Amino acid sequence: MNPLRIVFMGTAPLACASLEALTREAAFSVVGVVTQPDRPKGRDLRLQPSAVKELALQKELPVLQPEKARNEDFVQALRAWRPDLIVVAAYGQLLPTVILDLPRFHCVNVHTSLLPKYRGAAPIQWAILNGDAETGVTIMQMEAGLDTGPVLSREVTPIRPDDNAQTLHDRLAALGAQLLGRTIPDYVAGRITPEPQPAEGASYARKITKEDGRLDWSQPARALWNRVRGLTPWPGTFTFMPADTKRVLLKVWEARPLDSPVGTPGQILQADKSGLVVACGEGALQLLCVQREGSRRMTAAEFLAGHPLRCGEGLVSSWS
Repeated sequence: MNPLRIVFMGTAPLACASLEALTREAAFSVVGVVTQPDRPKGRDLRLQPSAVKELALQKELPVLQPEKARNEDFVQALRAWRPDLIVVAAYGQLLPTVILDLPRFHCVNVHTSLLPKYRGAAPIQWAILNGDAETGVTIMQMEAGLDTGPVLSREVTPIRPDDNAQTLHDRLAALGAQLLGRTIPDYVAGRITPEPQPAEGASYARKITKEDGRLDWSQPARALWNRVRGLTPWPGTFTFMPADTKRVLLKVWEARPLDSPVGTPGQILQADKSGLVVACGEGALQLLCVQREGSRRMTAAEFLAGHPLRCGEGLVSSWS
């Protein structure tokens, strides 16, 4: 029996585990990869390939990089690859119907939430931000809507207290790759009946912005703890230190909630060798790893050794 001809569409690092898994299965033949065009990055704004393109080139796979997925020349090039199935993971564009209907087994997507919850761009971050106890991966058959297609398979994983967006991302990427490898053979053999997503419980995980990293000390400590975890490593969370002339930005990389201390939101309750504790709307947040703008990341104890703060001073949410 000939291997299943697969075209892989992906851009972000999340997709690399799935592409890697597909290339290792003898039952699959990855005939081509589609990813977003190279984008300018860094201080010098040099064009940089996507993580998926880098992996595809390592595997000596042909790559297409259309600016728009509905481009007619691209659709013709895609058709020339004669895919039996298109697999999509963190590609970054909605696909037109002409592509969705092109392969005989249509298109399937690896999505990092338990659909219909958290459709959209940032399901991993919002699961942590909202304090969810668990999340997972869904393999779905794609349709024209945003993450609305029928479900083929799911796998659940707990969100642990020590998880942040990066650790959860890595775990879900691996889970998605494993689940994809188990799902495709049953799907193409007709042993899976696609299950329509229920309308109840549907939600949208909008794209994260840098402004989402602002710490509002009037919120409960646990909400701020979730914000620190959910926005690490990008965009990171931040507050502002008191200063004589202007307030200085302080990024918070790691923290933990404390239920018992009380004080005015933003008030520094403790600043010594044992750590930096800040009052919140409910409870307090112990800052464990911080970074002053223009400096390196360091433990709270290291930071306080060079930047002494006094109990009673306040951290604030804005420049004004």
